[in-house]
Amino acid sequence: MQTHQYMKILHTSDWHLGHTLYNYDRTEEQQAMLEQMVSIVEEQKPDVFLLCGDVYHTPQPSAAVQTMLSDGLVRIHEANPQMTIVMTAGNHDSGTKHEIFQTPWKALKVYAIGQLGKAASKREQNHARMESAEHEQARLKGKEDLDEHIIEVPGKGWIVAVPYANERNIPEGFFQQLLDRVAEKNTENLPVVMTAHTTVKGCDFTGHDHATEYTVGGIDSLELEEMGEGYDYLALGHIHHGQFVHSGKHNVRYSGTPLPVSFDENFTHSVSIVEIGQHGETPAVKEIEIQNPHPLVTLPTDGLATWEEAKELLRKFPDDIPAYIRLNVEIEDFLPVEANAEAASLTEGKQCRFCCINAKRKAVRQDDVQVLTVQEFQEEKPIEIARRYAEYEGISFDEEMQTMFNEVMDMVADESRNS
Repeated sequence: MQTHQYMKILHTSDWHLGHTLYNYDRTEEQQAMLEQMVSIVEEQKPDVFLLCGDVYHTPQPSAAVQTMLSDGLVRIHEANPQMTIVMTAGNHDSGTKHEIFQTPWKALKVYAIGQLGKAASKREQNHARMESAEHEQARLKGKEDLDEHIIEVPGKGWIVAVPYANERNIPEGFFQQLLDRVAEKNTENLPVVMTAHTTVKGCDFTGHDHATEYTVGGIDSLELEEMGEGYDYLALGHIHHGQFVHSGKHNVRYSGTPLPVSFDENFTHSVSIVEIGQHGETPAVKEIEIQNPHPLVTLPTDGLATWEEAKELLRKFPDDIPAYIRLNVEIEDFLPVEANAEAASLTEGKQCRFCCINAKRKAVRQDDVQVLTVQEFQEEKPIEIARRYAEYEGISFDEEMQTMFNEVMDMVADESRNS
């Protein structure tokens, strides 16, 4: 007779501990976020706490940042000692360092999964070389490798914990092999949850710089079908905007980051509370918003202002509101050389912190755009085309950008010569 009613999960990711914003230390905000995590765990009493990658902002976090995580996890554990905590590495983390304290963490029911098992990543090659007599031993060894990523929550469900790994290092069909292995173990028909830190096609990557539908944050997009079948909930990390990804089952979700990492992340930041009955049932999900004591504010809140208007908005910003400030400014030519210093001076005596000016050139009228003939376009040097495009977009094509462009052109030329 089954005694469980459902499995309850707190799904979070992308804490980016140690992140600084325009050289401003954000420890106070990150500590406040951890305090809210503790409070949510105390109130919600989840069975499982999932932290799905990018725990740190860099692979080499300072000792103070590592201490902040350790202290935070201990307090989260103490808020609900029966809870299982699963922490996987993301692309910002060091997978090997993630697992250094793997053994002592287990005393607090914390499972730190930093990388794919070495044998798992070579499974196919090994099988190809083996004689048939060795296949059974290899098969059993393969199951042991898979079991490194499978965590049982007794009487509640199963967690398949997959950290970030370069797509080239993930064996073909690896996700499905994990889910098939869980299916063998799941004799009580309990919920199955899988984690991953990756980009899934069809997600909303608002807030990520230089992102496309093909790659976000340096991670190429995967088709959802590549994640296999057999999970009841797919807990994703990497994309900062909390959202469901269309699966037809309402069971694939990015929790998003609990604190914004950039000014373009102007959406709600939260954790997801997930409840699943038995295996095969649709999960119920609710969001709990995380409050940021130092919000990221863009002035004006919509559109662009002239430089004089932007300064006036900054001057009028309330003295007693702690916030980071970005100014969106429309320019015709260039900002004054002293613009940043002038903006910073306007925040003296205020609790807000001036960060940057996001300058955009005034929209170019269509009749001001020079139209090239096909012949003229073919005769134009690539760097001149790039310069024209930058000017059209209102971007200053400075010396650094020219150097970067020339380096890319050299790489293309080398690739062409070697092909």
